[in-house]
Amino acid sequence: MNLRINYLTAGLTIFAMFFGAGNIFLPLALSQQALDKTPWALGGFLITAVGMPIAGLLAMFQFGGQIRLFFSRLGKIPGFCIAFLTIALLGPFGAAPRCITLAHSTMSTSIPGLSLILFSGIACALVFCFTYKKNRLLKLIGYVLAPIKVTLLIWIIVKGFIDAPGTDLISSNPSEVSHFWHGMKDGYMSMDLLAAFFFAPIIIASMTRTDDEKTLSRFVIKASAVGAFLLAAVYIGFCFLAYFYAAELQGVSSEKLLGVIAIKVLGPHAGLLMSLTVCFACLTTTIALIAAFANFLHKEVLKEKIGHIPVLMISLLTTFAVTTLEFQGIAHFLNPILTICYPVLILLTFYNLIKPLPLTTIKE
Repeated sequence: MNLRINYLTAGLTIFAMFFGAGNIFLPLALSQQALDKTPWALGGFLITAVGMPIAGLLAMFQFGGQIRLFFSRLGKIPGFCIAFLTIALLGPFGAAPRCITLAHSTMSTSIPGLSLILFSGIACALVFCFTYKKNRLLKLIGYVLAPIKVTLLIWIIVKGFIDAPGTDLISSNPSEVSHFWHGMKDGYMSMDLLAAFFFAPIIIASMTRTDDEKTLSRFVIKASAVGAFLLAAVYIGFCFLAYFYAAELQGVSSEKLLGVIAIKVLGPHAGLLMSLTVCFACLTTTIALIAAFANFLHKEVLKEKIGHIPVLMISLLTTFAVTTLEFQGIAHFLNPILTICYPVLILLTFYNLIKPLPLTTIKE
């Protein structure tokens, strides 16, 4: 038995891979709308943005991280098509460019006039540098990127709470149930359930070499619990941070909320550091998403007929092209597709959790 990283590092890695663009702006925008009903909206958001992704991760672990096997419950060809559509939306056609455009929007609050084309080009080049060697990805995220990311996010939350102004704003919608359902819907938009399906193989390949199922199961559960706790803690902090500063955020677009809060809490110079933190958070998730897409395209679609590096470069060039749609354009493109796909994937996740395939089938 050889578990190459401990469960705390694996949990940090899970958090870092999941926590990207949607995870930053969605809880802030949600609380900005819910105001005094924030606890209700947050409850719904935590179900779909934390509970479901972790359920997806655990379900994928039961299938040994085998994506084709997991989606084959929908039928061989339909399952493959849905798997490819899902990873394409997560990779260069959706979530990855969304991360880059959010990072640009946040950075532009501190550096007005920053070119999106230049910023996207630099971001894609950095992603290539971090992903061209696949076997180092998990350790890089778990030991280096994730601890820095968590520390900086906690810093802005704690500082914001300490200096938070009093507020008595009341939502125009008095229905707690309405805010709860709105929170659940916004949790879908994080796309983390989709990401769980494709992050699991990366995590399994990098952290485990063991035939002891009980040891591995305990390890996976502990690591998932750490990741879920960190996600929930940051979501709660962000929601109440946006509520406390809601009076000063009116008219601010959702993708710029954290950048504006950071400048108000920390001042313009420290606000630049926070903008860099958002860039850092988005970069980490983009690295994981592009690595997952390139891995799927390389192995499952192209059957390793084309090398990993060319596939990675094609993925990043596509990502760069899609970033020209800008943040709102990508969001308008993604939302209707997610509304249709998400219920099917939720049902598949819980079906596979309840009725996993026999172990002998998975090992074949």
